[in-house]
Parts: sequence; structure tokens; C-alpha cells
Amino acid sequence: MLDMNNENEDLIPVDGHSNLFRDRFTGAIVNTDKSAYTNYIRMKEQKQKEKDELNKIKSDIEEIKSLLKELANGSRSD
Repeated sequence: MLDMNNENEDLIPVDGHSNLFRDRFTGAIVNTDKSAYTNYIRMKEQKQKEKDELNKIKSDIEEIKSLLKELANGSRSD
């Protein structure tokens, strides 16, 4: 994270946005709001965790379906 307490001549403040600065060389906008960044990372990790859980549930359901098909086919041949 950038420490804006140190004067950084490479960053130009963006009008109307206290946490946004433009990099003088690349033109990139830099957000120096550390808590917003932390919240973003936390939300991104939570979404990935939910996605992983959903994929696990889908996999488990497919396995259950396969086992049920095996049971149903096995009971007919008895």
C-alpha cells in the first residue's frame, strides 16, 4: 500500500476524491484507501470460498446420482 504521509511527487491528487491519485508516469489511478482495499480482498476471498463450496456440493450430488443409478441397475439384475 502507498503511504501518502510521505510526499510522493509521482502522484497527482484527483479532484473531488481524497483517496485517489493519478500516477504521473503511467496515468493509472491509485486508490490509497487501505480499509476499502482490505474489505475488497475480504469480499473476494468470501466469494471464492462460496464458489468452492458450491462446486463441492455439485460434485457430491453427481456422485450421489451415480451411486443411485448403480443401485437401481443392480436391483434389476437380481
